[in-house]
Amino acid sequence: MKRYLSLAGLLCAAVLTSCDKNGVQDITAAPPASRIKFFNFGVNAPSVNFYANDTKMTAINSATGVESTTGVAYGLVGSGGFYGGIAPGQYTLTGKIAATTDKDLAIASVAATIADGKYYSFYQSGFYNTAAKTVESFVVEDPLPAVDYTVAYVRFVNAISNSSAMTLYAKNTLTAAETTLGAAAAYKAAGAFTALPEGVYDLNTRVTGSATNVISRAAVSFLAGRVYTIGARGDMTVVSATATNRPYLDNTANR
Repeated sequence: MKRYLSLAGLLCAAVLTSCDKNGVQDITAAPPASRIKFFNFGVNAPSVNFYANDTKMTAINSATGVESTTGVAYGLVGSGGFYGGIAPGQYTLTGKIAATTDKDLAIASVAATIADGKYYSFYQSGFYNTAAKTVESFVVEDPLPAVDYTVAYVRFVNAISNSSAMTLYAKNTLTAAETTLGAAAAYKAAGAFTALPEGVYDLNTRVTGSATNVISRAAVSFLAGRVYTIGARGDMTVVSATATNRPYLDNTANR
């Protein structure tokens, strides 16, 4: 009996020990109410990790126990396109080089106020300056509409620094009906989320007063109940249909 009591005492001691600072952390607290996602749309920009002040907000999986040097490459969205939780407050949002050379050098930085319960997107944009090792950046709020399972919602963000203000149009591939998705968006601007019937659409941007398509993307599916952002990235002077830095319309789901 004494032996069993001793074992029980040891088990209790182990349980108590697990409650100290080296024990299992409490993860039952509510997550931050605000959200943010990160885009690397800076033409020729190196891969980066994104930070809010000193907190790393995006990461690439590593099987070695050492931080990956891959980072978020040009044309990609951090964290697989998902939002990350962030507490409301004042932040310096940065993109820092992920590679071994110039490791953690901040190439993009923007001050932002994160409001409670709101959603945001941070964009590296424009062209990477190889001499200064800098690229432009901006933040837009993502005012997500209420869930509506009868339509999709779509908006346009312009991250091309050498573009004119553009309007996004969606043409239904079955009915040929065309919908204007918000007003013209200049560089670093975002249009409003616009309701769109579920379907497959050809997307086109045009400058004000012109019927000529500037950037096109065919057969994009939008599902009812979902919310999407179409982001323009690239270099407007590139005419190749396959070049990495060609003008391109990215489709990322907000919800």
